[in-house]
Amino acid sequence: MTEHCNAIVAANPGGPDVLELVQHPVPVPGPGELLVKVAAVGVNFIESYQREGIYKVPFPFTPGAEAAGTVAAVGPGVTSHSVGDRVATAEGIACYAEYAIFPAVAALPVPSNLPLDIAAALPLQGMTAHYLMNSTYHVEPGQTVLVHAGAGGVGLLLTQMLKEREARVITTVSTEEKEELSRVAGADEVLHYGDFAAAVREYTDGVGVDVVYDGVGKDTFDGSLASLRTRGTMVLFGGSSGQVPPFDIQRLNAGGSLTLVRPKLNDYLLNARERMWRSTEVFNAAAAGTLTARIGARFPLAEAGAAHTALQGRATTGKVILQP
Repeated sequence: MTEHCNAIVAANPGGPDVLELVQHPVPVPGPGELLVKVAAVGVNFIESYQREGIYKVPFPFTPGAEAAGTVAAVGPGVTSHSVGDRVATAEGIACYAEYAIFPAVAALPVPSNLPLDIAAALPLQGMTAHYLMNSTYHVEPGQTVLVHAGAGGVGLLLTQMLKEREARVITTVSTEEKEELSRVAGADEVLHYGDFAAAVREYTDGVGVDVVYDGVGKDTFDGSLASLRTRGTMVLFGGSSGQVPPFDIQRLNAGGSLTLVRPKLNDYLLNARERMWRSTEVFNAAAAGTLTARIGARFPLAEAGAAHTALQGRATTGKVILQP
């Protein structure tokens, strides 16, 4: 008899209400795959784009690439993991479910003293923060950095990691509550949106910042460029406010020989060495207590639609997770 489990399925593209809890067969791991009993799932903006049909996916569709849990079965040829191992991933398959498939090469070991719900909140945003400050632009001690959405999941982690690096960190937020969260994470200066570029110039005595990490996109892009020092770097890694319209590349010249980069996480997880480097540093810091992952909202698996509504409404701070 085929075993079944709860999973979220969208039969067609649409709003959050298309996400329905159904019973479907427990997946069978193929070659190079693990079957994982899911303890918690990280909810991310990309899943709302997939659900809406903005990013093309096949329907019926079960979202979710980020999760943590324990290995329930290993597929043919897998020798790197065993049943009972604690693992997390940012590259899972259909993780909005009680059981999900993780590629064995992308299953990241979770320290024994790190709770699995915290582990589920770290792979995507933690490794994003890691590649942003170590690889896209390597921040040096003493440099000044602007981080948008300072109370968001990436923002809170990136701020803490930058302060460990002894950088000077300026963040932007939208509310007093978020300002307090950003300050607790270590931000040296917290600005509200508006004419933040002028405030950055004032704070840096007219010089500007070495690098901007911008996951907001359309609403902050112009101000981000205006916040940079001569030969500064703009790292546009997301677009929570919408995508940036095409622009005249000569603006980079006029702004002071600026650099613009548009990275994505997958390009910084090209092999096992990169995955282990990034995940080990992030998970070990969280396990040691030097990095705090804030879970801003928890929803039962059945309330995936409500989780999407909260995330898209920018009503959350830190990480949103689902728990089967």
